[in-house]
Amino acid sequence: MRSSCALVGVSLLGVLSCSPSSGDTVSPPAAQKQQPESTEHGAPGIGDADFPLDGNGGYDVAHYGLKLAYDPARKHLDGTATIEAVAKQRLAAFNLDLAGLDVESVEIDDKPATFDRSGDELTLTPATPIDDKARFTATIVYSGKPKPVEDSSNLGTYGFIPTDDGAFVTCEPNGAKTWFPANDHPADKARFDFEITVPKGLVALANGEMTRQPVTSGDKTTYTWSEKHPMVTYLATMTLGKFDMRQGKTASGIVNLAAVDPRFRSSLENLYTWSGKITDYWSTVFGPYPFSSTGGVVDNFSAGYALENQTKPMYGGFDPDEAIIAHELAHQWFGNSLSIKRWSDLWLNEGFATYAEWLWSEHAGRESADAIFRGYFARAATHPMWAYPPGKARPKDLFNESVYTRGGMTVHALRKAVGDPAFFKLLKEWTSQNRYRNVTTSQFMALAEKVSGKQLDSLFDAWLFTAKKPAAS
Repeated sequence: MRSSCALVGVSLLGVLSCSPSSGDTVSPPAAQKQQPESTEHGAPGIGDADFPLDGNGGYDVAHYGLKLAYDPARKHLDGTATIEAVAKQRLAAFNLDLAGLDVESVEIDDKPATFDRSGDELTLTPATPIDDKARFTATIVYSGKPKPVEDSSNLGTYGFIPTDDGAFVTCEPNGAKTWFPANDHPADKARFDFEITVPKGLVALANGEMTRQPVTSGDKTTYTWSEKHPMVTYLATMTLGKFDMRQGKTASGIVNLAAVDPRFRSSLENLYTWSGKITDYWSTVFGPYPFSSTGGVVDNFSAGYALENQTKPMYGGFDPDEAIIAHELAHQWFGNSLSIKRWSDLWLNEGFATYAEWLWSEHAGRESADAIFRGYFARAATHPMWAYPPGKARPKDLFNESVYTRGGMTVHALRKAVGDPAFFKLLKEWTSQNRYRNVTTSQFMALAEKVSGKQLDSLFDAWLFTAKKPAAS
């Protein structure tokens, strides 16, 4: 993700995923969950120490089937979520994350189940307990007026955001729960299918590829999309409205779809062209493109940021330049294919995507990555960035500039320490070995030492974990 501070056009600015901050600010508090007494209830959180109430334990989701209908005039959503999962323990009950919407009915394995709501928690109780390692399917019918998360100056507005003609849907870090019941944490990846019905004349965009042509019946049109590669919940989208679109293929043959709100019609060609060129170039640097399509979407909601929604990066109310596109498409490898297991490792997403901007600048014949690095390193030792070690993201200041800029500097410091041959080999091995998986900082450090043959503890400690400016190298 990046914030719209890129719009000032200064290449050395750290352009962040959400509005950047230089100190502690308060993230939206997680809904309070009651610790169930029974050991046969899935845990109320997935086990992230910094976000102990996000996600849920006791099961792994394999697939979300989302049948959705949205009426922009009433701002009303009707949904049926069919969730296929595998139990990691015997489950007498389990939780899903769902904010605000009304649940009408629940079935588990085609049998009626009872349910209870507490804050953003939906607790489902099957007719009979689910055995450990058993596959099961939960079907939840729900409806209501989705509301975004909008009470944090640190994170801005995210989740399901109604617009004049539809909705802008960007969910990092935990906004998926604003429009469908989910295990809403990046540690649980799943495949997605979407069937989205909207008023005739509107377009509904979701992740992956369209599996059939839109079907219009009366005054409604239904769009069907499928993302067959594993995806974290915060990358899911059902953005809809009026869009001009262009679809084709990149020079290497990857499906490329660009869509822009009519107010940004003049940006369609650039978005399509640069998305294709940058996707193909990153495929030579980071390894084969991990998904089946690329592109981007510009909507008319002034979000102040872009988000790397899987296969369809979203640009909130501005015409993206090359640097922003390079950042969001690098995330398709770093964050989307390779997803963090815990939010404390967010620099693995944002540091690498930030460094990708510097690599693109270098590739395009502008400033070198080293020149950009030195520009940031010239900051005084009293600059707030040096007091925030990016290897341990703060839950109340998750999208601090340090996670991006100092994270990117860490990647460059590593490149200088090991040399280009080992560095670029490392990038490809990292993305290849962990394709579609969850990753941690310790895994990356171990692989860096293995590939380079060097002991790198002191480098990583100085750049990722020490609250002061590293020594010049």
